[in-house]
Amino acid sequence: MGIISYVREEIQVIRERDPAIKSNMEVFLYPSFKAIMRYRVAHKLYLKKHYFLARWVSQRAVRKTGIEIHPGATIGKGLFIDHGSGVIIGETAELGDNVTLYQGVTLGGTGKEQGKRHPTLKDNVMVSAGAKVLGSFTIGKNSKIGAGSVVLKEVPPNCTVVGVPGRIVKRDNERLPRMDMDQVHLPDPISSEIEQLQSENLKLHQQIYEMEKHMKCLKSKEKIDEGGEDSHEII
Repeated sequence: MGIISYVREEIQVIRERDPAIKSNMEVFLYPSFKAIMRYRVAHKLYLKKHYFLARWVSQRAVRKTGIEIHPGATIGKGLFIDHGSGVIIGETAELGDNVTLYQGVTLGGTGKEQGKRHPTLKDNVMVSAGAKVLGSFTIGKNSKIGAGSVVLKEVPPNCTVVGVPGRIVKRDNERLPRMDMDQVHLPDPISSEIEQLQSENLKLHQQIYEMEKHMKCLKSKEKIDEGGEDSHEII
């Protein structure tokens, strides 16, 4: 793909996923656009084993945009990084097509292990603000990672993950399309469990209350019976 065609594609990706854009010229001011364009240059240098030059280009992009993409990472078409400050993509990370990342996202490793140590994100994955995906596992196609989540294990396709550590909430295998940018209205399994516990607690309280009423009735009946026996003895 030529540079002009690539720039046109990037403009289209950013415009369709960010409603704040009013003109094509604004795209050239976006940190996401600058970071991805410089990553492409750095990645080519990295593949040719010009490691120092690749990191030099990469680090200059970090200082200007706040987005750190290691030149060794493999990134497909249509990556969109909204705002982007604090985004980190590790050396062995692999991103498919039409991936969306929000500010503060980390695609990192879990230590100093060798080989593949960063996550793989398949097509149409969305990672919301502040989420951390740590380790060499795969996030399946069309999945969403909720804001602030910490994901430490593999996620199947068509899933939503929320919480710390991240928990999978399936959505009946409903495909999440490329244009689905809602990072707010996600399921909350912890809240659901709390509501269930509250409901069970109320039932237990009701049962205890009924038992206490029953016990009081029994005691009252016993007293009445005892009173009746005493009166018969006096007679």
